[in-house]
Amino acid sequence: MNSSHATALHTKHAGLEAKLQMEMNRPAPDAVMIQKLKKEKLRIKEELAEI
Repeated sequence: MNSSHATALHTKHAGLEAKLQMEMNRPAPDAVMIQKLKKEKLRIKEELAEI
C-alpha cells in the first residue's frame, strides 16, 4: 500500500477518535454510537497494522 492510503487511514482514525470523545462527553451518550465508532477505529487500526 502507498503512504497516501496510510495517511488517509490515520486521518480517518483521528477523526473517529474526535467523534468518540465528543459522544462520550455528551450529557446522555449514545452507547450504540460509541460501540460503532470503536469498532470502526479498531478496523482501521488493524488495516494500518497490515501495511
